[in-house]
Amino acid sequence: MTIWVLGDQLSRTHGPLADVDPETDRVLMIEATAFADRHPYHAQKLALVFAAMRHVRDELREEGITVDYQRAETFGEGLDSHFEHHPGDALTVVEPASYGAGERLEAMVDDRGGSLECVPDPTFLCSPEGFDEWLDSDGDAPTDVGDVRHEDFYRWMRRRTGYLMNGDEPVGEAWNFDDENRAFPRPEYDFPEPPAFEPDELTRETLAWVEDEFDAWGNLEPFEWPVTRTQALAARDDFIEQRLPEFGPYQDAIVGRSWAGNHALLSPALNLGLLHPTELIEPAITAYQDGHAPLPSVEGFVRQILGWREFVRQIYRRRMPAMAEANQLEATRDLPPLYWDGNTEMACLETVVDRVRRRGYSHHIERLMVLSNFGLLYGVDPAALNHWFHATYVDAYHWVTTPNVVGMGVFGSDALATKPYAASANYLDRMSDCCGDCRFDPDETTGEDACPFNALYWDFLERNADRLQSNHRMGLVYHHLENKADDERASIRERATAVRERVADGEL
Repeated sequence: MTIWVLGDQLSRTHGPLADVDPETDRVLMIEATAFADRHPYHAQKLALVFAAMRHVRDELREEGITVDYQRAETFGEGLDSHFEHHPGDALTVVEPASYGAGERLEAMVDDRGGSLECVPDPTFLCSPEGFDEWLDSDGDAPTDVGDVRHEDFYRWMRRRTGYLMNGDEPVGEAWNFDDENRAFPRPEYDFPEPPAFEPDELTRETLAWVEDEFDAWGNLEPFEWPVTRTQALAARDDFIEQRLPEFGPYQDAIVGRSWAGNHALLSPALNLGLLHPTELIEPAITAYQDGHAPLPSVEGFVRQILGWREFVRQIYRRRMPAMAEANQLEATRDLPPLYWDGNTEMACLETVVDRVRRRGYSHHIERLMVLSNFGLLYGVDPAALNHWFHATYVDAYHWVTTPNVVGMGVFGSDALATKPYAASANYLDRMSDCCGDCRFDPDETTGEDACPFNALYWDFLERNADRLQSNHRMGLVYHHLENKADDERASIRERATAVRERVADGEL
């Protein structure tokens, strides 16, 4: 048997590689480069994927397993070379998470005289069949996921796995502790430094190759991400010991002095297959049971993995291909230059874009309430913002970004949210320390010194009133809009128009 291992399917503990037989099996890996020409990918994202693949290749070979490692421009060229030496070969691959990828790979193999079997992905805790059965048992038609809430799914997953449960009831007598996880750290609070993994010789070779081979975006160094399972486990252990205990309270805070906060930084390794979800969830729960970490922190962490990650994967599966093209608010503006160059006097955007450029990472609130919120209020085309997230984040794949960006971030689809996550400067002033040093005033809506988020926020509500005003969850904000005098609303429209023009020209 030949096991075809894709770049984001590097698990040695679950799936085909867990049972590979050196006597009878071989492994095929294709290091294709043409995909990187589609977008200006972050240099560290490219380095992470290729370095991780190369390390798995060498580990397998050291164990006596035959690895056909093809370096080619396309998957097709890599398959051509493989089948030239192994005509009619039968391949096995884990079903890719990205929409339609399995069918495309199967057709490519079939065209070359081989066969391909796609097997279920064991690196998720909810199977497609399990999700569909849950929909049926919950009274929803399998073809309609529009009314399915993440909270209902998360509770079902908790009961199904037994994680943080006392029988049929949640540990701590609450399903989530969001109210306890929205604090802002005091100035004297000292965030622990996350581990930085010094590149070994193979990783350094990969970094040099990426620099020469690709016209990539972002800083290539310092490159400190884990690229092996050993490093990923060390990163996991460091998080559990150093940052999990206070992960919860400050997980939504945007803090200038710490790019990482108390976040786990494990999603890149998790999405590559270097770690399995159970290897994160179960040690976190053990930390709670041992008294090392409080329940609100542990539950918040578990919810991100057991709940949200699993949920968006299934909603993506059910809503594609329409989700990728969804644009229910009919937003059509081009992606502003500031997402690429970070040239803006808006401190929050400058800070977060700089973090993405430096490391290919920012945490979930920076993604949702700064980058996506600004795109939503500005009116950027959802597909354009989705492409940017997909290219620039080290943990981003199409199944990750499409529901999070199109479905939630800019409300292009109704699959994940019942209302847009739109916010003015008031939220950013409360949950970040960016506003204090910003040249724009978060308390002003109009005028040259007013924070652009404010005029864009009210203008967004006015422009989308026909679509959003009937939403019962937005009644209060529309009541506030209606109470504004005509001349104030006219001034807001004028300010919003000027802001959009300056943003488009890269001059804000």
